Amino acid sequence: MLKAQRDSIRLLQGILVASAVLPTALFGYASWLGQRNTTIIADRQIDQTRDVITEHGLKVFESVERSLAEITEIVRDQSDNQIMDSEAALHLRLKRIAAGSEQVKSLWIFDSHGRALVNSVSHPAPPIDFSDRDYFRAHVERDVGIYIGEILQPRAPFGGAAFFGVSRRRPSPDGRFVGVTQASLLPEYFEGFFAKISREFGSYAALVREDGAILARQPALGHNATVGQNSELGKLMLAHDAEGTLTVTSALDGLERKLAYRKLSDLPVYVVSGLETRAIRAKWLAMMGSYLLFGLPATAALIAIVLLALTRTQRLYEEADRRQSAEDALKQAQRLESLGRLTGGVAHDFNNLMMVVGGSAQRLRRRHSDPQDRRALDMIDSAVNKATALTRQLLSFSRRHTVSAKVVDLASAVDKFSDVLRQSVRSDIAIEKERPTRPLPVRIDPNEFEIALLNLALNARDAMPDGGRIVISTSYRQQHGNAAGLTGDLAVLTFSDTGSGIPEDIRDRIFEPFFTTKPVDRGTGLGLSQIYGFVQQSHGAITVDSELGHGTRFELSFPICDAALDRDGDAADPAPSRMMQPTSLLLVEDHPDVAAVAADYAQQCGFEVIEADSAEAAVELLNRRRDIRLVFSDIVMPGMSGLELGRLIREHHPDIAVVLASGYSDRSATALEEGFPLLQKPYTLDALRQALSDALQATAAS
Repeated sequence: MLKAQRDSIRLLQGILVASAVLPTALFGYASWLGQRNTTIIADRQIDQTRDVITEHGLKVFESVERSLAEITEIVRDQSDNQIMDSEAALHLRLKRIAAGSEQVKSLWIFDSHGRALVNSVSHPAPPIDFSDRDYFRAHVERDVGIYIGEILQPRAPFGGAAFFGVSRRRPSPDGRFVGVTQASLLPEYFEGFFAKISREFGSYAALVREDGAILARQPALGHNATVGQNSELGKLMLAHDAEGTLTVTSALDGLERKLAYRKLSDLPVYVVSGLETRAIRAKWLAMMGSYLLFGLPATAALIAIVLLALTRTQRLYEEADRRQSAEDALKQAQRLESLGRLTGGVAHDFNNLMMVVGGSAQRLRRRHSDPQDRRALDMIDSAVNKATALTRQLLSFSRRHTVSAKVVDLASAVDKFSDVLRQSVRSDIAIEKERPTRPLPVRIDPNEFEIALLNLALNARDAMPDGGRIVISTSYRQQHGNAAGLTGDLAVLTFSDTGSGIPEDIRDRIFEPFFTTKPVDRGTGLGLSQIYGFVQQSHGAITVDSELGHGTRFELSFPICDAALDRDGDAADPAPSRMMQPTSLLLVEDHPDVAAVAADYAQQCGFEVIEADSAEAAVELLNRRRDIRLVFSDIVMPGMSGLELGRLIREHHPDIAVVLASGYSDRSATALEEGFPLLQKPYTLDALRQALSDALQATAAS
């Protein structure tokens, strides 16, 4: 019995000891195994990084050697004088070679005295002595092959980032030293590459010469540094050891690292990769911490892990949603910008065509009195007018349409146009307005604003075939930043309807020109694109929110303007243009068909027309002739533009009147700001007569 009791006590004691020793032993074994695995993984990571930067370094230096060899072949057997005679062409050749390699800062050809004969940076090469540079001195006594220099700073007048030189001796038939070809490489290029592949905490990568001079390092030091020749790594490199691993404490930053090094074949350069030992220990301690947490109550640990995973996943999804929204907004803006450039260019060329068609029709009208011919010409005129309106909408979308911006109260502008809006919708559609408590001065084109309101109203009408309600409200908003980039005090116009809404799959395309869901005979697809162009040209933003079956809401935001409101006075009727005495008019137009129409119009106005197909030709005519009193010029022409021509005339011939014409307003806005009369193509005979007469009268009055 006693024996059995003792055995039971011993068993319990053994279980007690085992309950303490076994978990401790298991944890000790897990710690040893974890440290071993962590070290193996770290060694593999260091070796992989070394392989990557070795391959990268070999490719980079191979590329540089090819560039130097190509330069050597270009100037082979050429004397210094021959090279200098071809400096301009060689400069461009070197510049193209340097531009093809992002690691190359510049390429140089030096003579035997260290003077630059040609370089890729400047032409002509400055008379600076570079004979003291290491990449030059290394080749003076003997041919050392490829030489890799130390980190240097650019010498005035050159600037930019620091560099190190890779150079070789220029060959000569008799073996004399005739100079050096050299490539300046950017350490920051290598450091940028190292940073990309060494993103983990504690990572290290470097490019080091055999003598210990550090050419590039990640993390960067910000100053030149060397690996001490008495250090363990320095001794191995001086002994030309091909590759290996070691653990050292850096004398530069005092950090202990595990390193792997390798010498680049046939080059006096080593690549080094590594990890801080504290980073390796941190990984091991993190693993041990996870083992300790495993001993906590399973339920609590599971809940904590799930909550942590849920929180991190939610943050990841939120960040992904924000990034996707930003990318979608950027893609949409880029697509609309590309469409704007395309439509603007098409509209510009189309204006010239309509100018020719309309002018030719007017010429035929003077020659034909037959009623049938008259009806045909009327149809041509009608088509030209419709085409002109179409290009106006295209130019508005592309933000090239000339705007007549005024400072107006946004709410008053809506009130002024409300009667027209009510007439544009059916009687079963109610229009409600909500006014702000304060004036909202904005700088916009009132005519374009009214067209935008009308387009919104017509779209709302078509979306409510059974009737509904339109609400137009204007309000003040202080914006601290939004997706459109608007900040500060804003005037916001909200236009909402109770229609059918816009499907989500087409919502991103509604502002594209010619995109429409209406039947062919119900719309052109340019209404919303005109609104988009108008808002963008007014330095505002437009957003849309829609839900199928619950209507659509547009918000047009404009910056509040501090200037005083422009008052609409009783505009006097323009004085009729009086017939001028015969005057010489210089017509400057590079498009021959447009020039023919413009010349015909000007002759009908009583002018003697002198034609020039370029601004340069017009300047020659103005310098030779003294009878020209008026210049009528297109703005967009090859070479000197019409706007530049107008400025020259103002400066040198202030007594000559200038009128400009253009099919789009990239420079038209500048012309208007500088006070030049401007005609938009296609223009009519009456518009041309009025503009020319006004310009002559204004010049005579001044």
